[in-house]
Amino acid sequence: MALKTFVKISTVNNLSDARYCAGMYVNLMGFNMEEGNKDYMAPEKYQELTEWLSGLEYVGEFEASHPDGILETVKNYKGLSYLQVNEEALLQMLVNTSYKLILKQEIQSLGELENLVTKAQTYQENDVLLLLESENLELNGDASNLVKEIAEKCEVLLGFGLEANTVENVLKDTGVKGIAIKGGDEIKPGLKDFDELADILEALEEED
Repeated sequence: MALKTFVKISTVNNLSDARYCAGMYVNLMGFNMEEGNKDYMAPEKYQELTEWLSGLEYVGEFEASHPDGILETVKNYKGLSYLQVNEEALLQMLVNTSYKLILKQEIQSLGELENLVTKAQTYQENDVLLLLESENLELNGDASNLVKEIAEKCEVLLGFGLEANTVENVLKDTGVKGIAIKGGDEIKPGLKDFDELADILEALEEED
């Protein structure tokens, strides 16, 4: 059964999340590949985990690494399609590689969204997928309108303001390409609280 929109699951760090999300037909699955990060996925664990999966593409997620280090690191991870970075300046050094690119932006204010409106066309020209996250911004009228403006100029994944009972309206109002949801930690190996993640994905299931 397909989902009604494009979905990326970020910071996957356990097999429970991975198998559930693959079974729900998400499009992208992201793994943090920076040593020292709490969600770091070592190459051996990545290989072991992805052997259980099929039908989706994988994203190498980086927060502070230099492009040279990123390209060296991902040699140890087979089957990656995308690289995700947090700094716009890094895109220029990665744009001519074989990987598709995601730029993650942590939004603190409406002004930052306004700034992205002016840059969105450039992202589109360079085939950069823009991922918007925020811990303190409400997806209200102004924010929603700005996200819509950005989404009219480039492909956007929305990573905030998502709830199961409103996610379809949010997709309609903003016109984004899709959404991004974060995975979480297992309570203990094999035991996981899926509630919020599962509610959103189930709300997006296509009816038979």
